[in-house]
Parts: sequence; C-alpha cells; structure tokens
Amino acid sequence: MAKIVTFGEIMLRLAPNGYNRFFQDDQLQATFGGGEANVSVSLANYGMDSVFVTKLPAHAIGQGAVNALRYFGVDTSKIVRGGDRIGIYYLEKGASQRGSVCIYDRAHSAIQEAAPADFDWDAIFEGADWFHFTGITPALGENLVEICKQACIAAKAKGVKISCDLNYRGKLWTREQARAAMTELCKYVDVCISNEEDAKDVFGIESENTDIYGGKLNKDGYKSVAKQLADKFGFEKVAITLRTSISANDNDWAAMLYDGENYCFSKEYHLHIVDRVGGGDSFGGGLIYALLNGKDTQSAIDFAVAASALKHSIEGDFNRVSVSEIEKLAGGDGSGRVQR
Repeated sequence: MAKIVTFGEIMLRLAPNGYNRFFQDDQLQATFGGGEANVSVSLANYGMDSVFVTKLPAHAIGQGAVNALRYFGVDTSKIVRGGDRIGIYYLEKGASQRGSVCIYDRAHSAIQEAAPADFDWDAIFEGADWFHFTGITPALGENLVEICKQACIAAKAKGVKISCDLNYRGKLWTREQARAAMTELCKYVDVCISNEEDAKDVFGIESENTDIYGGKLNKDGYKSVAKQLADKFGFEKVAITLRTSISANDNDWAAMLYDGENYCFSKEYHLHIVDRVGGGDSFGGGLIYALLNGKDTQSAIDFAVAASALKHSIEGDFNRVSVSEIEKLAGGDGSGRVQR
C-alpha cells in the first residue's frame, strides 16, 4: 500500500444552514476542512496509507480536528501539538447568481506560527511514496515557505514524488509574493495541479481567448499553459482543471493532464452543486490515487475528474466517496439512479 504524506492547515469551518446568509438565523454548522487535509481524507477513503501533518493546539477544538481526520482513517501521529488557536473560516454558500463568500480568521493559528524545528521531515517521510502540499500553506508566512522547502528537500532525498496544487489565494498573499515563493518551491515538484486562474495569478501564464467570469474556456489554449509550466519547472505531469461557471449552482467541470507527450482531456460533467468547497482537493486526491495505482494518463484524468464531480454533491470539505463509485461514474454511469 502506497504511503502519502500531506502538509498544511486544517481549519474549523463555520457555515449557516443550507443556503442562508450570515446571521439569517442564529446557527452555524461546525465542521473541519483544509486543502491538504481534504486530500488526505480522500486517499484514506480509497484505502491508501494517508498521513496528514500540521500543528494544532492541544485543546478540545484542536483535538476535534484530529478526531475528524481519524474518523476517516487518516494517520494523525505526525501532527505536532502546540500553539493557542486553530484557524477558522466562515462560509456562506452561494446560490443562483449570488456567489459564495469565504471569510478567513486564521491569523496566529498554531500552524501559521510553527517553526521549522517543529517537524522532523526525515522521520515523517520514512517509508513514504508521495508528498502533497498546496500554495495555500506557504502563503501563511515566510516561516511556512521555509518549512515547505525543508519538507521538499527531505522528500527528494528519500526519492518521494511531490505534487503541488498552486491554489492561489489573494486574501493570503500578493501575486508577487506567491511568484517568488512558488518559483522556488516548484523546483522540487513532479506533478503540478493548476486551474484557469492560478497559472496566470502565480506565474503570469494564461490561455488566450478565455473569459472565466463569462463562462468561456478555450480548452486548446490550456495545452500551451501546461507545456509552458512543464518547460519552466521540469514537471513530469501538469494537470489543469477546467471549470465553466454558469451560476453558483451550475458548473461544467473537466480537466486536462499533460505528461510531456500527450494532452488528455476528460469528459465534461454538468454539475448541479451541493457544496463546491474541496472540489479541487478531491481532484488532487483522485489524481494522486490514480497515478500511484498505475493508471495511464487518460484513465488518471478520467478518475480524478469523476472523483471531483462526485464531491460537488456532498456537504462539507471532505469527499465521502469510494473507488467503486468513482470508477462507475468514470465508466459512464452518471444517471444518479437509485442503487438497490
């Protein structure tokens, strides 16, 4: 069984019931989520040896986050305990032409104030096959840029494959800061995951004739984006997700995977969305699983997109689906008929 290590921040998610706006009623639902944690949960659901690394306070809320991961079978033994608080994000789900709203309250979280000495990467990567992080983690501060770099160096020394989802977040850092940090970190990355915005925001690489807000995507243009990314950093593979946003509830969803020779596009799914948070992370988890299990380029992108399509139907950050459900959808059965 392959062992995958992910590193990042898990946060407390507070959200109004259903599609209510903030304070439309007096209740907020409390769950947990975060980019790399979401990937770890997906991989654990697929039967992989999934290890999540972070720093969390040693109080009841921090323990709640640990317990949420343990519920899915994620290995939490490498989580460092310390600090005073867990990051929070408030989510108001969008509907129709009203977009979702995400408000962060993560300053001075335990992971944001972590030090490089907190993590023994040589021990963490013992027996590991894959390491995954996102651009959200180094965006938390210069100390996290250094911690991510040390992790990548240790992973490379042990022959561990590295994947990174660029995941640019303008609320966390500037494009200039992102470009400086990610240019350094991407030197170590084997598999890069991006979308129609991230490559432009982080590296100034974009597809021509695309209007992400007007719902116009030029898929052929992403062949150029993928090749430019691969040529710049020497990535073995580049995956680009392609989302056409018709409304907050309805999206068309597909992706492309470039392996240095072939450009393979998935089928396009029309999604009626229940919860889109974690959609990209479920794609990353599906892609890592597919590549580690020897799927070819076309089969790998088909599996990853199907995994993500299913996630959009599930409340919360975590993707609660099985390999068999994903393979059924990837194989063409998207009817949604009752299973008896």
